[in-house]
Amino acid sequence: MESVFLLPLLLLVALYLRGGSPEHEWIQSSPVPSVTSATFWVRLSPELHAVPPGGSVWLNCSHSCPLPARSSLHTQLRQGKTHNGSGWVSYQLLNVRAWSSKVRCVVTCAGETREATARITAYRPPRSVILEPPVLVGHKYTLRCYVTHVFPVGFLVVSLRRGGRVIHFESLERYTTSYLANVTLTHVMRAGPNDLLQPLTCHARLNLDGLVVSSSSAPVMLTVLALSPAAIALASTSIAAVVGVLLAVGTVSLRKYRALKTQL
Repeated sequence: MESVFLLPLLLLVALYLRGGSPEHEWIQSSPVPSVTSATFWVRLSPELHAVPPGGSVWLNCSHSCPLPARSSLHTQLRQGKTHNGSGWVSYQLLNVRAWSSKVRCVVTCAGETREATARITAYRPPRSVILEPPVLVGHKYTLRCYVTHVFPVGFLVVSLRRGGRVIHFESLERYTTSYLANVTLTHVMRAGPNDLLQPLTCHARLNLDGLVVSSSSAPVMLTVLALSPAAIALASTSIAAVVGVLLAVGTVSLRKYRALKTQL
């Protein structure tokens, strides 16, 4: 009888020594999720921003990292103040004078690094485009066009048009100044009789990698036609010939009139 009660007791002891109940084994083997392995995103805004040359701008770098993260801004522009909060950092960029600058915000979260980019541009369309009335010098016209307060000058093309046709243009790629500038374009041209009715205009165009900014002057007209020495001599000869013919005709008419008067 004692052996009948002893057998179940021995079975319970063996089960305990083997590690406990099946429920206890399941609790020990289940994995514990880690927040450090979660993915996260990074945003930098605004992604594209234009400022006047010498201006400043604020960029906001935000992220979804659930843990304390390291954030830094990589740029050649001069940085100013920073403000930060939960999941974001704002950076100030000062004295922007480069026409186009790339900015990167780099965030590290639990050993994983991600980044976002933005582009800052600085430009100023011409304040004014002025074409002076043509100046007659000798037997040619001198045209002067003034383009004021424009940036960046190295991306500027200035052209002169007679009617709808370009008669002269200049590209200013050689200029690399980082400040607002005034540009003067001078061109000397000849003009014929048909040019008296054609409007002359000056055009300034900034081609900023796909962003085209254009301005133009008010039209001006030629009021006096410039003649070459040969043309002047020919005109003088023609006038003298016409005057001579008129004098001859007048003399003959006068004689006929006197003769008729005498007969009467």
